[in-house]
Formats: sequence, structure tokens, C-alpha cells
Amino acid sequence: MDDNRIFKFQKQDSMGSINSVDTGLAYAIINSDEILSVLQVNQLVAIESPEAGKHIIGMIIKIYRKIDNNLPNDDSEGLEEVGTYNQIKLVFIGELRDKLGNDRNVFKRNVSNVPRINAQCYRIEGEVLTDLMQSISSCIKSGVHPLSIGKYSMDESSVAYLDGNKFFQRHAAIVGSTGSGKSYCVAKIVEEMSHLKKVDAVLFDIHGEYSSPDFKMDGIIQYKIASPGDLATKNKLSNGILMVPYWLLNYEEMQALLLDRSDQNAPNQAMLFSKEVFAAKEQCVKTTKYEGSITLDSPIPYPLSVVLSKLKEYDVEMVQGKTKEVQGPYYGKLTRFNQRLENKLQDKRMGFMFSISDEEMTLDWLKTFCHTIMGDDGNVKVINLSEVPSDVLPLVIGLLSRIVFSVQQWSGHNKAHPVALLCDEAHLYVQHLDTSDSVGRIGLKSFERIAKEGRKYGVSLVVISQRPSEVNRTVLSQCNNFVSLRLTNVDDQSVIKRLLPDNLGNIADNLSLLDVGEAIVVGDATLLPSKVRIDEPSIKPSSQTIPFWEIWSEDKSSQDLDDAVDNMIKQSK
Repeated sequence: MDDNRIFKFQKQDSMGSINSVDTGLAYAIINSDEILSVLQVNQLVAIESPEAGKHIIGMIIKIYRKIDNNLPNDDSEGLEEVGTYNQIKLVFIGELRDKLGNDRNVFKRNVSNVPRINAQCYRIEGEVLTDLMQSISSCIKSGVHPLSIGKYSMDESSVAYLDGNKFFQRHAAIVGSTGSGKSYCVAKIVEEMSHLKKVDAVLFDIHGEYSSPDFKMDGIIQYKIASPGDLATKNKLSNGILMVPYWLLNYEEMQALLLDRSDQNAPNQAMLFSKEVFAAKEQCVKTTKYEGSITLDSPIPYPLSVVLSKLKEYDVEMVQGKTKEVQGPYYGKLTRFNQRLENKLQDKRMGFMFSISDEEMTLDWLKTFCHTIMGDDGNVKVINLSEVPSDVLPLVIGLLSRIVFSVQQWSGHNKAHPVALLCDEAHLYVQHLDTSDSVGRIGLKSFERIAKEGRKYGVSLVVISQRPSEVNRTVLSQCNNFVSLRLTNVDDQSVIKRLLPDNLGNIADNLSLLDVGEAIVVGDATLLPSKVRIDEPSIKPSSQTIPFWEIWSEDKSSQDLDDAVDNMIKQSK
């Protein structure tokens, strides 16, 4: 007898026996009312396996207590006199092997054989539960750099680990209503990532909550998209200020930003604009190693003022007719387009894109930019986008994501260093939107492609949202790992439930009842779908719930309204 076994049940320990088996679930008859009264939904049960040295692990998803002889047809189908028994319904979630090779007490998610009729069932509780959870944790912990996120709710003495490889390889979603502890969960994961020597990740910080002074430690670097007040700063990149020059936009993105499709002259405007942009790019690479090898979408710096000047010439061009000068073929057809382009150039809100200095107009600037936001330097880069206008936010984040993906795609075979994109408040830019929003649609295109193809090129998505029902379905369906904190909206709950595997029973039925900081973790990264209490991170995002009543009770307010109004006028903090 192996004394190291977790399960050492004796026949007299049995709580009941199996009386009906299906592919992924079973029904068990409970020996007494007394035993039935202490059982709980989502409790784990050990079931005898047909193979020696194994136990099947089941989860209780329904408990029946004898009331009369008529149980619902969907649950009693195929059972004889089921109404005369106390019974539970179980789903299979894995099996525990006493020994596998040199390892002992190995938990596997797959079930190699379903139990036989009359197989004995045993409660998993107390020290046995602790040993099982520790065994599950140790399976993942034995891997390289496991991702620790908290403690199992059913046994808080056991650390809940995720498989870091599978969490990022298969994409992930972190969801939860406001105030559920979602930001703390993200902060905990970022903190664990920052300990790795060569981590490469970008966190899109929409509200500036991960850009506070309290969210700093070795392995985390904070950047911000340039505000109007930052445009005069020298050496912006080295000072943590990011510009997103217009010349990084590809043809589709420029059209979405500048072209009005409802304009009857839109085809002519698009054709001439693309022609002049390409000519300007070719002029900029003359006598360089790129001459003759670029396309319209190549990220080459070019002077937009020169392009605008040429378009203005087309707009007023007169050509020689038979007897006198007549209006050219594009006379007056570019007026509205030129006005829109001029407005963009003068819009200080868009200064990070159009108010470009000589520093950002060199051919080597893009290389420096890419080394800044990605690479194997071992840092998580937090990019503060809180001052980016909301109407172009999807385009800007989509552009940054496309650059990361393109660099990975064009890297040499098997030479791409893996990078993760953590998309905070994803419902604002990875949207489930109508097709009339051209800017949002173009920004979304990058994320859909990364969700479908990113794994091949070492790009991972972590979708973070308080409204999963508003997140693009294509992107969300590609996520194979879910960390779901409390969700109070019925639509949000139903979206998550539909994406979870069918064999989880009703583990996700209580999403609205989870405590703050408590999450249901499901997916390839965890061996056991379970409820986890997220550990409090040592770095704090500035998203703590404000204690209204407590602050209102204080003698003095700390708010500086004059400073806030000044910031509002300057559009910069």
C-alpha cells in the first residue's frame, strides 16, 4: 500500500454509489438524508475508477432530496424509480492518479474511463481537499515560472497557480463589473510578469490607472501618448513620451481618418491622395537601401505638407482647352478633403500624430520606437492613452497593435520574441460595433487578426473589460482562458457562460454573487476550473473605489478645483 496516496478511502467512508452514467456526467444515490444535508453544489467528489490507482474527480451540480415520486423529466429520464432516492448529479472534471512514472498524485483534466454502475463516491473535504488542491497546484508549479494569482476559495491554504505558457499562448479574458477587483487582478498578473527576466508586454492604459506613481517597480516602464503640452519636449522617447506619427498609418487607416465616404468625390480624393503619398515616400527613400522596394503601406516618413500642397494644386488646376483654359479634371473635387486634412494638421488634440518634429521624421525613428515598446529588455510597458481623443482611440490602439504584430510577422523564422498585449477597457476599442464606424472598424481589424493568427507569431491578447457583451465576438471567442470576477449585468453573464465549456455545470451560475477580488478561473491554463480569491498586489492601480460617505464626513476637501479647470483648458494633467 502506498502511504503517499491522497485518497485512502475505505468502503465505510462511502457517501453513495453511481446509478447512472453518461459521457461527461453521472448520477449517484446518496446513502442517507444526513449525508445529503451537508453536501453543497460545486463540492468535489472522488469516484472509484475502473482502473486501479485512479479516482475520477466529479463536481456536484445538482442535489435532489426526496419530496415525492415525480422529478423533472429531463433529470429522471432513463432512471428507474428515481424519485424514491436521494440523489446528486455530477460532472467529471478530471482524474487523480496515485502514480504516473516517477510522479505521485498526478491530476489530469481528461477522464480516461467513466465510472461503473455502483462505483463508490467519497466526499473530498478537510485535509484530503487540502492535499488535492496542493497536488493540483504543484503540477503547475513544477513548470517553469508558474503564474500565481491567489488562493483557491474551497481551500485557502492552497496557492492557485496558472500555467503561464498556456495562459498567454491561447489568449485570455479578464472580465468583471466595476468595483469587482478587476484592476487588482490585472495588477497582480502584471506584477508576476515583471519578475521574469525577458518579459515583453504592452498594457494599454485607457484611464491612467496603471500610470500612477504607486504602480511602479522594477520590470515596469510607464509611457504616455504625447499631450499638447508635451509636443515641445526634446528627446521624447527617452522622457517617456510617445508620438504616433501619421506616416505610420497604412492606406486603409489614413482613409478611415480623413476620407468621407459619403462625399461623391471620395474615389477621386482617395486615388489622388494615395498617388501623392506614395510619390512623397519614394522621394524620401531615394539614394537609400529602401529605394525601389517600398509600397504604399511601407512606414516611411514623408512631409504631409507637400502632399497637401499638391492636392491643392489639383483642386484649382486649369488646363488648356481648344480655345482657352478650362477647369482641370479634379477642379473643385478636392476642396472638402483638403479642408479636412488641414483641420487635422491644426487640431492640437491630434498633435501626437500630426505635429511632428524633425526627431520623428528620420528613417531610423521607427526602429527606436519599436525597441521602446517591445523587445527582450525584460519590461512590461504601460502606455497611458488617457489623453487621446475618444473618437480616434480605436485607431491609435489598433495602429500600435498592428505595428507589434507586423514586427513579429516580419521577424526571421523562429526568431520573434513573444509579446503580450493587455487591452484594458477593451469594450471601448475592441468593439462589437456597426459597420458605419470606419475608424472603429479599421482599429478592430488589427485585433481580429491578432486573435486569429497571433499565436503563430508570438503575439498574445489579454482582453480586459467590465462589459464583455460589448466586446467583439470574434476576438472574445478566440480566448481560451477566462478570469471572471463579479458580473452583475445579465447580458455580460450570458456572454461568458456561452463561451465556457459545457462540462462545467453551473460553476458560472453565481457570477453575480462573487465577492470583491473573487474570480472563477476556467481554461487551458488551469487544471481545475474553480473559484479563486485573487491576492492583493504590492503595486496599486489608481482605481480604488472612492469612499463617498467617509470623504463627505471629513472637515476639509483635498480637491483643487482651480488646478482641475486649468488641466481641462489645457487638455493635459
